[in-house]
Amino acid sequence: MKKAFITGIGGQDGSYLAEYLLELGYEVYGIVRRNSTPEHQQSRLDKARNHKNLHVKYGDLLDTAGIERMLRDIQPDEVYNIAAQSHVRISYDIPQFTVKTNALGVVNMLEAVRTNCPNAKFYQASSSECFGSSVDDDGFQRETTPMTPVSPYGCAKVFGYNIVRNYRNAYKLHLSNGILFNHESPRRGSNFVTNKVVKAAVRIKLGLQDELELGNLDAYRDWGHSKDYVRAMHLILQQPEAGDWVVATGETRSVRDMCKYVFSSLGLDYKDYVVQNQKFLRPEELKYLKGDSTRIRELGWKPEYTFESMMDEMVSHWLSVFQDKMLD
Repeated sequence: MKKAFITGIGGQDGSYLAEYLLELGYEVYGIVRRNSTPEHQQSRLDKARNHKNLHVKYGDLLDTAGIERMLRDIQPDEVYNIAAQSHVRISYDIPQFTVKTNALGVVNMLEAVRTNCPNAKFYQASSSECFGSSVDDDGFQRETTPMTPVSPYGCAKVFGYNIVRNYRNAYKLHLSNGILFNHESPRRGSNFVTNKVVKAAVRIKLGLQDELELGNLDAYRDWGHSKDYVRAMHLILQQPEAGDWVVATGETRSVRDMCKYVFSSLGLDYKDYVVQNQKFLRPEELKYLKGDSTRIRELGWKPEYTFESMMDEMVSHWLSVFQDKMLD
């Protein structure tokens, strides 16, 4: 039985990845950070919580000794480093913590793998935010597009991406980057724009909220579903040679487009409820992302969700949640 170790297993991607690997017959180990609201730390794992092959412990990327001890004891076949401070706007508020977690944390993981389980295959969650303002002439970002990040989050992710490549070449280890474009689901954090829009639209429809405040409505993003993207993570580690792969749908839409679709699906006009608030704008905006995932599609990956089916799933989920609460 293969063994996998997942950092950030309590998050959106980590929980879906854990479920996927358990379905494939893996023994799955993961860590979550302890905070003062423990009831929320592992809620995304409710579906898999009682699986006999799932083992979750407290841990932190900055606790080098703890990470090394776990990897030494577990001896995983695959390591997925998904843990991060993952909110771009918030990275401006806590840049030091963002860099420590998203850059130094990667070094800690690489050193732990190198010294304790060097035969393990390692996946690093890189990000389309690495590209920043760079776009190729055909309107896409791909593996060869220059990285010019425009946020503390993006800068830290570029370091993580490059240190993985450095360790791969220097130590001849199987270390890969997945450059994932935006990916969403009902498990997405509520301060991310997709779930923020969906939850607010549902609450407005049910008479629980009056308006929705957003920042830049004209930011364009390439949105896919987390379930599709964790399949890509696993596929990357099944390759005989390590490398770097863009994972994206190849379609781009604005936040305004998303608002129009979500509100319309509920019989509402977003213009009547969405207002812009300067406090949600980033100091430097990333205006456009659209990924060319040709290379990973050549390995057999393709998204199963469309933008519409993903947003419909999120709307349906939150309608059910809030309607149930109203009945309590």
